[in-house]
Amino acid sequence: MSGLRLLLGFDYGTKQIGVAVGQAVTGQARELCVLKAQNGVPDWSQIEKLLSEWQPDALVVGLPLNMDGTPSEMSARAEKFARRLNGRFNLPVHTHDERLTTYEAKGERMRGGQHGGYRERPVDALAAALLLEGWLTAQSIT
Repeated sequence: MSGLRLLLGFDYGTKQIGVAVGQAVTGQARELCVLKAQNGVPDWSQIEKLLSEWQPDALVVGLPLNMDGTPSEMSARAEKFARRLNGRFNLPVHTHDERLTTYEAKGERMRGGQHGGYRERPVDALAAALLLEGWLTAQSIT
């Protein structure tokens, strides 16, 4: 992980893609934004703007695995998104098991007194922050 300082994390979805920014030094991440997607295809110019603004060293895409660790129906789509990020922007792209991050993000919103209203305040960016922190933790262990 040497050389990595700033990362962007993506919680891939077919309608929305949550984005978070994280620091390798602190191992922490925070919500950035939620991008709209059309059947899983983002507005690539929005991603380009984010990359231009934040200048990340690498990207992390959540990999939606089944609870038993096997690939889910969405896993292949998330991996394709990761490959496209790499191909378009020539940055290192890592995938990370994102099991339960959306569930955990909804729980955090509810504990914060923000019940329901996931449409008004989607949890996708928070889920991206959680998966990015998970990836950073996993890197510090190895």
